[in-house]
Amino acid sequence: MYRAVTRDIEVTVEPFYLPEQSDPEDSRYVWGYRIVIANWSKTPVRLMHRYWHITDQNGQVDEVTGPGVIGEQPRLAPGDTYEYSSGCPLDTPSGMMFGRYQMETDDGEKFDVAIPAFSLDSPGLARTLN
Repeated sequence: MYRAVTRDIEVTVEPFYLPEQSDPEDSRYVWGYRIVIANWSKTPVRLMHRYWHITDQNGQVDEVTGPGVIGEQPRLAPGDTYEYSSGCPLDTPSGMMFGRYQMETDDGEKFDVAIPAFSLDSPGLARTLN
């Protein structure tokens, strides 16, 4: 589990490998990830935009941006949580993702909330520690 907190907005990420959607012989590796966003602040916020920075093990970068998440722009009152799942395919057996959400308060203030960096590692992948 990976976690980041920005202005009392907590984002936790749990990545998981999807072997049934992956095909290593065809250089296709797919992960899912579950995200929980919790508003521990005293102000309601709406998730307006997302930005993802995805890097595969060869250093190839893909950037994804767009309105909301999974077709929604959820509003979180103080104490609310919002959960969703999505996925990411790569051409390599490992990679890394991080990003940010743009939030907006009811009075129009916009600010970014960090999505923590998390690794995408295929099961059984040999790791080398330096």
